[in-house]
Amino acid sequence: MDRIPVSSTDLASVGYDVESSVLEVEFHKSGIYQYFGVAADVHDQLISASSKGRYFNEVIKKGGYSFAKVG
Repeated sequence: MDRIPVSSTDLASVGYDVESSVLEVEFHKSGIYQYFGVAADVHDQLISASSKGRYFNEVIKKGGYSFAKVG
């Protein structure tokens, strides 16, 4: 999956696959994770958030999405 670099102290890059609704996040310190069942608008809001780390923690991490470490 292609990821784009983002400006964040926690997140290095973010990718999204529309067909499978998989969000892929690369963290500066802990590797690459995929989050499953993420709606496209959640990805769009993450990309446009002024604080991507805060948005990730509040919406995705606390949202209870299943995930897997892939790198």
